[in-house]
Amino acid sequence: MIAPTGTHAQAHAAAMARAKATPHLHEPRLVRAAHVLEQVHGSSVLGRFNAAVAVRITRVVGTMYCAYVFALLALVALPAAIEQGSATVLVNWLSSNFLQLVLLPIIIVGQNVISAAQDARAEADHETLPALHEMSKQQIEILEAQNKILDLLKKRVGET
Repeated sequence: MIAPTGTHAQAHAAAMARAKATPHLHEPRLVRAAHVLEQVHGSSVLGRFNAAVAVRITRVVGTMYCAYVFALLALVALPAAIEQGSATVLVNWLSSNFLQLVLLPIIIVGQNVISAAQDARAEADHETLPALHEMSKQQIEILEAQNKILDLLKKRVGET
């Protein structure tokens, strides 16, 4: 996860200050991955290119099909490792050829599943936040109206 730095941190601090100072005016916003891409590689042509290449490679490698291809690729070297007859060579094949090649795409697939679930929860929460915000504004209006009524009652009681 990339922590906000520089102008992003300043913008966040300013938004937090506004939300705390005038919570009834705050409007919840939905932040998607596309909104924070430039924080990772920048907004230059080279930064956008680097981000696009990284995302494309991650999408290709992060599939179960890629895991199957890597498993087959690792299995090509298995007969040579067995032929050596050494436990060290077999452990080396298992750890460096098989596990590293196969687990990489599987881990990416798992992270993609987790990320999709988090995105779905964030969008569901965002659907709820504006409704809660509107309810809070209505409650504030009701409380302000009640305060006016109480002030009027206090004045009337004070008059008699």
